[in-house]
Amino acid sequence: MSKLLYIQASPRADRSYSRKVADSFVEAYREKHRGAEILTVDIFKKDLPPFDGEALNAKYRILHGEKLTEAERKSWRAVEALIAEFTAAEKYVFAVPMWNFGIPYRLKQYLDILVQPTYTFSYTPEEGYKGLVTDRSVFVAYARGGAYPAGTDAAGYDFQKPYLETILGFMGMSDIHSVVVEPTLQEGPDTGKVKRDEAIAKAREMAVRF
Repeated sequence: MSKLLYIQASPRADRSYSRKVADSFVEAYREKHRGAEILTVDIFKKDLPPFDGEALNAKYRILHGEKLTEAERKSWRAVEALIAEFTAAEKYVFAVPMWNFGIPYRLKQYLDILVQPTYTFSYTPEEGYKGLVTDRSVFVAYARGGAYPAGTDAAGYDFQKPYLETILGFMGMSDIHSVVVEPTLQEGPDTGKVKRDEAIAKAREMAVRF
């Protein structure tokens, strides 16, 4: 049975539309795949290691084949542990709200820790950049207060979905599916709830084939 990692990137818990949609997806997936191993990570509660001077020093010492100090080694072990937890999964579910046209800062920190050379991507002059986290399936539930449909002027403000799918693709993931809840606020709460319920129904259908 494949292992699924469910990453919750909203701190709003039950009030989060992205989490409600992703929760419904995971619930439907669990019903279809009895006994599936599912690990849920709330990144606003998870102890993410700081990617500060010690971690950066360790990263570049490793790249240059230099010896690490004990402080750098300790800092890098925390980075490796988070990467190992992530890459151990074969399927991923993300619940991602839009914050200021992009993704929440804690999700950005999480991704900045994960995206490391020789761990989740490689580079050679011959091949260029190559993702190492391959043969994985991803589902993302996005939620936005406004609406940013493709082909409109508003779409130019969407740095949420394009960024996340770019960085996942950079790590090697190509089988990416998503549902977008929009607008959750712009047209009033009643419209938001209708859009949420439509997204939940769609997510549950998609989970069966995931």
